[in-house]
Amino acid sequence: MDHDLIVVGGGPAGASLARAAHGLSAVLVVHERRMAQLLAPSGFDARVYALSPGNMAFLQRLARFPTERLTPVHAMRIHGDGASHIEFDAYRAGVPELAWIVEDNVLQDALWDGLDTPVVVARCEELQVDSARALLRLTGGRELAARLVVGADGASSFVREQAGIGFTETPYGQTAVVANFACERSHRNTAYQWFQGAREGGAVLALLPLSGNHVSMVWSLPAAVAERVQALDPEPLCREVGAATGAQLGQLALVTAQRSYPLRRLAAKRLISPRVALVGDAAHVVHPLAGQGLNLGLQDVRELLAVLEAREAVRDPGDLQLLRRYERARAEPILAMDAVVGGLFWLFGARGDMAGRLRNAGLNLTDRLPVLKNLLIRQAMN
Repeated sequence: MDHDLIVVGGGPAGASLARAAHGLSAVLVVHERRMAQLLAPSGFDARVYALSPGNMAFLQRLARFPTERLTPVHAMRIHGDGASHIEFDAYRAGVPELAWIVEDNVLQDALWDGLDTPVVVARCEELQVDSARALLRLTGGRELAARLVVGADGASSFVREQAGIGFTETPYGQTAVVANFACERSHRNTAYQWFQGAREGGAVLALLPLSGNHVSMVWSLPAAVAERVQALDPEPLCREVGAATGAQLGQLALVTAQRSYPLRRLAAKRLISPRVALVGDAAHVVHPLAGQGLNLGLQDVRELLAVLEAREAVRDPGDLQLLRRYERARAEPILAMDAVVGGLFWLFGARGDMAGRLRNAGLNLTDRLPVLKNLLIRQAMN
């Protein structure tokens, strides 16, 4: 039986696409290992996302989320490596919140609860494409056919490789260490970030608010430093994080043991090929310093859905001219975010007095321009 759509990958981008593909005959293909992770018992999760209000609204139309595990961000305080800072405030900008913080397992549970799209748990073996359809061969000899195959299968995408879509990949030379803490002082729904400068290898430390006066840490560190931090016992880790943040939230207590993963930039050279489209990390991976990785992926999903829903009756979902509309619509936002993240990473990791003066003056100047700050907030609302 042919389908309109095969989605490969069971992460947030793939699951949300499968869930939102109304009016299309869809099937979701998930690797056995990924399925085992989804079925594992879920507690407090050290991996969290800062979702834009636009993306959170999209997700809440698809699934029900436990309100006690969603944390709105009402303010952001960003510190440079000198006496510089910038603050964003939802109230002053006239918006309800700047972002929503949600744990990975909470997001996954919500998207998978009540999912009525057929799910096939298997490894993908081969993808063949002709003028009429795409044929996906799975382990065990099973075959699935569809007008369109969407690769939502992460940075090491099988779909991207089989479609012959090239990509560039560059290590950032950093590793992200993540953990959750209980904090002595209220975070007041404020997200904090410290750019620690060239002396610290361009390290960036973020504390994101969670429910119950907890915070989630994302500390992007040079690989050797991250290895040391990853190995710290709870009390030394709490002391080191407290020192790096100037004890902003008082004493910290480790709630979820630290985890780490290497950071790299990835950019696919195309988002489409005949009867294939890429979304999420299969198409682009950026540094977490701006918290925009999943936001970009969900915006891919929303744009692809909009293109498919608006297609002419004569076009099937895998029509190449149709897919080019999706690629054109996403080209500028992806390029702009990649440039912003790359520029910030370079600027706050650059050595020299001139670079230091430039980045810190830039933060202070922006903080004094409410119109510019409000414009930045509005751009981040999507």
